[in-house]
Amino acid sequence: MIKKVKRRETEVIETVTRKNNRKLNTSLRQRAAWMYYVEEMTQNTIAETLGIGRVTVVRLLAEARAKNEVKISLRRDFTELSELETALQRRFRLERAVVSPKSNNAADSALIVGAAVGQLISEIVKPEMMLGVGWGKTLLNSIPFIEEIDVPGLTVVSMLGGISAVHRYNPTEFAWRFAELLRADCYLIAAPALVDSKETKKALIERCGIGPVFELAPKLDAVLLSVGHTLPTSTAWLFDVMSHEDRKSLIAAGAVGDVLFNFFNHDGKLIKHPINDRAMSVSISQILKVPLRILASGGEEKVMALIGGLRLLQPHIFVTDEYAAKAILAAT
Repeated sequence: MIKKVKRRETEVIETVTRKNNRKLNTSLRQRAAWMYYVEEMTQNTIAETLGIGRVTVVRLLAEARAKNEVKISLRRDFTELSELETALQRRFRLERAVVSPKSNNAADSALIVGAAVGQLISEIVKPEMMLGVGWGKTLLNSIPFIEEIDVPGLTVVSMLGGISAVHRYNPTEFAWRFAELLRADCYLIAAPALVDSKETKKALIERCGIGPVFELAPKLDAVLLSVGHTLPTSTAWLFDVMSHEDRKSLIAAGAVGDVLFNFFNHDGKLIKHPINDRAMSVSISQILKVPLRILASGGEEKVMALIGGLRLLQPHIFVTDEYAAKAILAAT
């Protein structure tokens, strides 16, 4: 009888061990595939990062393809990521959090989060939907990962004016390419992202034919937005959309980030600053009325901006990377 009990205990231990090993192998395989296909790392670099041999990397990539985990997207059901997603959902009352794997803190978050955004958009777009979009490197990087399909009646609305000096990250350029990919109608705000005064903004909307685009805002079914930060590496500062004097005064006023050039503080409150009145964008108050709000950004340099953005926008879906997710949870 004692021998039978011991044998049964041994069988249970062996079964649990096999299950744990399979889980670890799955996580390792999917991380290797993500690094190779999304982050475009070499097999040697992946091997060094994961602490395994190059031959093992080759085997893991072959297994990922054989298991149909690699198309243009990847399954990303890592246990550790699921735990981060659940924690974010609870902390910020999200309907859904999407946390993308990231090989190391120096990896490009815009590419990594953009890949996850592309997969998400392919899931949520529906016929007759009206979708408002923001701008930035993260959203631009989602384009290659969006499934090219014809969505009947889909309308894409750019929620910010254009930036003539930033061709690659121009808000109107992203909205146009996004709409073209999904064969959707597209509405653009034919004005600069920032104008010189509140009065100019009012005049452009009321007298220069831009009003109809703003009138679409109450009809939006969903919005896709990212946040900017106030560090010198922000796109807005690198391309002289705003001056360094503006940046200093915004920081002095408590700004940690912006959405569509609407600057907010750590608590998610819009700050009092003239730039907020000069942004040719749909208002935050109007965005908060949209039934489905998606916020997508990553990078530890954006943690304070992301926390403020989460509190300001109260998104239903939040997409970020694992390093940013851990830093956000640690800071809140």
